[in-house]
Amino acid sequence: MKFHSTRDESDTTTVSEAIRRGLAPDGGLYVPENLPDLGIDAFDGLESNDEIARRMLEPFFEGDVLSDALGEICRDTYGFSVPIREVGPTTRVLELFHGPTAAFKDVGAAFLASSLERLEAEVDDLLTILVATSGDTGAAVAAAFDDRAGCEVVVLFPQGRVSERQEKLLTCWSENITSFAVDGDFDDCQKMVKDAFADRWWRENRRLSSANSINVGRLLPQMTYYATTSLRLWRETGRKPDFVIPTGNAGNSLGCLYAREMGLPIGQVVLATNANRPITNYLETGQWKPFETRKTLATAMDVGDPSNFERITHRWPTADSLRQQLTAYRVDDDAIRDTIRRGPDAWDEVWDPHTACGIAVREKLDSELAVVVATAHPAKFPDVVEPLVEREVPIPEQMAQMMARPKSVTEIESTLDAMTRALRR
Repeated sequence: MKFHSTRDESDTTTVSEAIRRGLAPDGGLYVPENLPDLGIDAFDGLESNDEIARRMLEPFFEGDVLSDALGEICRDTYGFSVPIREVGPTTRVLELFHGPTAAFKDVGAAFLASSLERLEAEVDDLLTILVATSGDTGAAVAAAFDDRAGCEVVVLFPQGRVSERQEKLLTCWSENITSFAVDGDFDDCQKMVKDAFADRWWRENRRLSSANSINVGRLLPQMTYYATTSLRLWRETGRKPDFVIPTGNAGNSLGCLYAREMGLPIGQVVLATNANRPITNYLETGQWKPFETRKTLATAMDVGDPSNFERITHRWPTADSLRQQLTAYRVDDDAIRDTIRRGPDAWDEVWDPHTACGIAVREKLDSELAVVVATAHPAKFPDVVEPLVEREVPIPEQMAQMMARPKSVTEIESTLDAMTRALRR
């Protein structure tokens, strides 16, 4: 299968080359030329995450240099559990926070790192991977690439806009990981990454790739846990589950939409955003308009111009067509606090601020079977969560190991020149 840019369908490449490049030469995002229709029967006899992932991704890697290694890559990706927990008679929670950095980004980052390690094994020049993060992506990418040969990672995060524990997980890695605290917001960090790909000095002096969900190597594996979850619940109940997805840069949401397009038994797709409103505004008005990023309690969702919306509108180019695919609701900080505060009594659960957005939306839905995607562990946000639930939230073991490491970070201005100067030093 070939992949092409959202901006130029005539310029095609392989999935491996799309993963290696990260961003298309014209600044667009790579998308597959088609989405294969697999249907439910294609997964008969398959139960585990890695088996279902391999079957789902085989059409995208057919004939590619990574084809023979796809099974191993999927096993690397799912080196930790992804439980589906029942929290009520009509509600399940998909816990995606059991990886090394306790966030859902660990799945896609592990797939990307495993893929690139194989692609770069016999290449002499170092590959520089740029990643902008609103909180969790950078940590997951750093963990996945930590001390791997052939790659260096540059992490950009907005200074003062992530939790203390999130920042520690962004800055505690080996020498091949460089972390910058940027004087700006996530959209500034994301712009610096895109500017680097367009800059002559960077093109001439660095081999670049990206590790945000703008990289198709992050996006494709995100489809797979929606496949596993929907198949499991379909087999158990005969119903297509609805999914409620906390949404920032929209890659996780797009993974669910793609999975449904491929024939998986998925019902409604419902996005839960925080007070940042570009997606809900588009659905309400029909006009795409980036907004200045607002700082909220759900910091990883603080995105005013989500990159993956370019992929979404490439497939569903009008607001009317997109309204047929999904709905979206905004959840403000007061509602986040209320949902966390009520969590132990109403659900017998302690929610992180992002999952709380999903739970707040779930409580509004009339759904016979809904899955709320739990995107991060509440221990990453003790300053928000613990005063509301009036208890200490234990740190998961894998996260505690990371917290014990020393921290290394450089503060820079929110410009490409500032990042270039800092790296050249």
